[in-house]
Amino acid sequence: MKVVFSAGQLAHYPKNFLSSGAPADNPEHPDRATQLLAAARSAGLIEEAPADCGDDVIAAVHTPVYLQFLQNIYTRWSRIEGASAEVLPNVHPISRSDGYPKSAVGQVGYHVYDGSCPISADTWHSARWSAMTAAHAAEQVIAGERACYALSRPPGHHASQDLAGGFCYINNSAIAAQQLRKKFGRVAIIDIDVHHGNGTQRIFYERSDVLTVSIHADPIRFYPFFWGYKNEHGAGDGDGFNVNLPLPRGTDDRQYLKTLTTALDIVAAFSPQALVIALGLDAHEGDPFHGMSITTPGFAQIGTELGALGLPTVLVQEGGYLSDALGANLVSFLGGFQAAQ
Repeated sequence: MKVVFSAGQLAHYPKNFLSSGAPADNPEHPDRATQLLAAARSAGLIEEAPADCGDDVIAAVHTPVYLQFLQNIYTRWSRIEGASAEVLPNVHPISRSDGYPKSAVGQVGYHVYDGSCPISADTWHSARWSAMTAAHAAEQVIAGERACYALSRPPGHHASQDLAGGFCYINNSAIAAQQLRKKFGRVAIIDIDVHHGNGTQRIFYERSDVLTVSIHADPIRFYPFFWGYKNEHGAGDGDGFNVNLPLPRGTDDRQYLKTLTTALDIVAAFSPQALVIALGLDAHEGDPFHGMSITTPGFAQIGTELGALGLPTVLVQEGGYLSDALGANLVSFLGGFQAAQ
């Protein structure tokens, strides 16, 4: 299996984010990617740099006004006297149907829904190469690779068509799924990140050609708080094609694998021709977010179950933050997945 990675993803280095109203060290650190890359190499994956697939692959899931905002907002923000070193919102619209301002400050509030997405001079460059990584991995699968691992960073599953949040600016998993649709009629996304993939859900919420299934910590007391509930099942043509399986905080291997069986039954009923795994490793018992209690051997079991689907698969890196076990968790997952595929 190949691991696709671009060093351009390392330039984005936000120093802080807002956590419970206070500034804190940002856990979405570039060292995440370097540790995961070393782990992928140790697992025997062959490293490949992504081609520049062009901005059209990003525009296939994000709006033009949002992409223009991401590319230009840091320069505009820097012209504001007394502005912070990194772009952060301080005002938000009540609804998405409210007016769209010309002000840089207003547009930040419109497009960035929380305090965990600071934008610096390097953010667009790194987020774009993160997206190219996912698109390139999808192209590898389209060309005949059985599976390909996109080591995308910054992550993407909290970003929707015109919103950034949760350390995410461009939705890499959605880009991979949209690329796969060029060849495959039905694509399933299984999101195993500890946080609900609310951006991915929103992008495909009214579509029946992409099934979205997310297993995550119950948002009633966990980020992203407002999305990820069982009653969110899609709308219009997508009614029934979005499935959320929230679990209690502290869920262990046994509970998780039981829910994963339910998820796999739902995927099998959809009969997809290709799969995207939104690969969060932050459900681990030692992850700084402490949402679940999955062990390192538990990730091998999860990988085995997903690999056993036998589908052409793009694995897209989402969460999983700095801990002593981060690399071992990836190696464990990949070992189970490759053995079963």
